[in-house]
Amino acid sequence: MITVFTPSFADEANTNAQNLTAKEIVSRLPPDRYRVVMLGDGPADPRIRTRENTEILRWTRHGNTPRWLARVLTSKIDVYFFPREGPLDALFLFFRRSLGLPVALVTYIVMALDEIDVGATLARSIREADCVFGNSRYVAQTVQDRFGVAAGTIYSGINRELFHPPVEARRERNRSRLTVLYAGSFQARKRVDLVIREAAQWPSVEFRLVGKGEEEEKCRSLVNELKCGNVTFVGHLSQPELADEMRNADVFLFPSVIEGHPQVLGQAASCGLPAVAMEKYHPDYVVHGETGYLVKSEDEISLKLGLLLSDEDLRGKMSAAAAQHAVQFDWDKVTHDWERVFVEAAGQRHEKH
Repeated sequence: MITVFTPSFADEANTNAQNLTAKEIVSRLPPDRYRVVMLGDGPADPRIRTRENTEILRWTRHGNTPRWLARVLTSKIDVYFFPREGPLDALFLFFRRSLGLPVALVTYIVMALDEIDVGATLARSIREADCVFGNSRYVAQTVQDRFGVAAGTIYSGINRELFHPPVEARRERNRSRLTVLYAGSFQARKRVDLVIREAAQWPSVEFRLVGKGEEEEKCRSLVNELKCGNVTFVGHLSQPELADEMRNADVFLFPSVIEGHPQVLGQAASCGLPAVAMEKYHPDYVVHGETGYLVKSEDEISLKLGLLLSDEDLRGKMSAAAAQHAVQFDWDKVTHDWERVFVEAAGQRHEKH
């Protein structure tokens, strides 16, 4: 049996993309072959709570890092998976090297590293890892370019049981108007204001904004300024609720400029939702001209959104292509990829010791 530790939270309510990824992987690892240790700060995801051979290290008000570190160092773990930029990771890397611990380090990078500051701990976890993976081909390439470390690609997966196309084809619905959907946090880099400005150009189309964040009040003020009666602030949604929103929409608009490989684009594709997103971070979830459009400018956003909203046949064709394209990102396949990595990394590390 291989013991895997990940400094990720098992909480059901935690929708941070990195924690969601870890939960999906852990919930699918065969419990007869993988013992898993992870963190917790609330009711755990039911799939993890009921999983055998799973230990959750609880968060308390004080002393978490030394307590967690002691447990990790005494748990005889084989693989430290998905390190972050935190004190627990920094201390683990120190003791791993100074004590020569026979623990494989598997680093997973989920943000393109070409234009962001990389902390010392994350940088060290890349340089000292037994293997490094990016969650898209472009992210993996930025690891290579910045650190000279070869990185493979394993995608963040999609729960296709949850995110699937609507039973009734979109063109067969009896609806009064089309719907454009945005889902993500309200941060400056996400450029939600551009979605609102597009709404002002399409008063007959409904624009729905899913998410919360520090830019929300500015966005609400912009809606009032532009007198957009067709914009709805939906708020934070659970994953099942988000899937329903995606099935009820016609186009997914995601103008964010700083990303890794945003999972919402994969989820939208799996729901058969054509997307307009930025070409800058080369998301593999969108095939330009086939499942949606990857654009380079604000003018292109308007142009391609207009094409999709004006052409029902184009939307239908891209919808079907998007759903088919998403099959390769199924979480079950992704987890099998990680299983092979864990087995190989743990085996090689133990051979060295």
